[in-house]
Amino acid sequence: MNRETKATKVGELNKTFSNAKFAVVADYRGLKVTELEKLRASLREQNAQIRIAKNTLLRLAVKGTEYEGLTDDFTGTTAIAYSFEEPVGPAKALVEFGKEFEALQIRSAGLDGKVLSADEVMALSKLPSKDQLLGQLCGVLAAVPTKLVRTLNAAPSNLVYALQAIKDQKEN
Repeated sequence: MNRETKATKVGELNKTFSNAKFAVVADYRGLKVTELEKLRASLREQNAQIRIAKNTLLRLAVKGTEYEGLTDDFTGTTAIAYSFEEPVGPAKALVEFGKEFEALQIRSAGLDGKVLSADEVMALSKLPSKDQLLGQLCGVLAAVPTKLVRTLNAAPSNLVYALQAIKDQKEN
């Protein structure tokens, strides 16, 4: 790879790191190309991507970004998974893939300028996704007015039942 190509690659990676909200450093040694393609597909479903690059280029690319703390983990065969949106979906995809194919080892991750360990990425993957949380919030918000209407409707209904019982009693 010549200097111009390297400079272009570093520029692209720097732009990626600057815009990413979540980045995971992983070791992919031992994975077959078909397995990597399966991982790419599962990450794509979560609006995330994975990229493989040389460690020296990655070290240059993270300079000036909030992911500088990941530099120590750029050793051996390194893959970077990143997301420009929420971090839970990609974390789940990586952890599930790691359970199926043990060759993928999560080393660390970066989220909001903080370096996360592999265990913290595992914990992050167990959280509900943004869509699930929004669904739960909508359910809670819909339940409050429904309960209010039922409560307000209960008093007149009980009065009607009481009047009906009195009427039935007087007719007998």
